[in-house]
Amino acid sequence: MGKKTGGIIATIVAVLLCGCPGLCLCLFGAIAATGQLPYTSDFPYTSDFGSISPRVPSYLGFVGLCLALIFVAIPIVVGILTLRNKREKPASFNEPLPPAS
Repeated sequence: MGKKTGGIIATIVAVLLCGCPGLCLCLFGAIAATGQLPYTSDFPYTSDFGSISPRVPSYLGFVGLCLALIFVAIPIVVGILTLRNKREKPASFNEPLPPAS
C-alpha cells in the first residue's frame, strides 16, 4: 500500500467520521440559532394557553455552528496534509569534494 493510498483512506475515514456529522450539526445549529427548534417532548408545536412551546436558546445554535465548522475543517486538513506532494530535500553541500584530476 503506497503513501497515496494511505492518504486517500485517511481522508475518506475523516470525511465519514467528521465531515458528515459536521454537516448535520451545521443544519441543526442553524435551525436552533434562528429559534425554530422546540425542546419539549410534545412535538410539533403545541399551544399552552395561547403561547407556543419553548425554544432551544439561540446561543446553543451558535455553539453548534462553531463545532460544525471545526468538524468540517478536520477532513479538509487531513486531505491537504496526506495528499500533498512533498518537496525533495536538496543535495547536501557538506560532502567532501572529489580529488581534482
